[in-house]
Amino acid sequence: MNNIFNAIPKNLDAEVFEQLIKSDDVTIERIISKGHTSPDTGWHDQNKNEWVMVLQGEAILSFEDEPSIKLKTGDFVNITAHKKHKVEWTDPDRETIWLAVHY
Repeated sequence: MNNIFNAIPKNLDAEVFEQLIKSDDVTIERIISKGHTSPDTGWHDQNKNEWVMVLQGEAILSFEDEPSIKLKTGDFVNITAHKKHKVEWTDPDRETIWLAVHY
């Protein structure tokens, strides 16, 4: 059995993306951030929908055409395909653990 909170790397110089399940239609991943953000230029513009939940920590997501939203532990959002977005902020003092479902 696995646990989403186990095996958190000590060195988080880079954001961690771990694929948990992948099929032709769905990918589920664990993302671990600690002060990481999206690059200053450009937006994520994905071909699939993405449902994302913060399991631990806090983050701020920015959207090209909507106000930013702050996500705390337990908060989730569905980002439709091609909705331009980026991670503006994650807590620099503790790990933010995300569960992302791409479908």
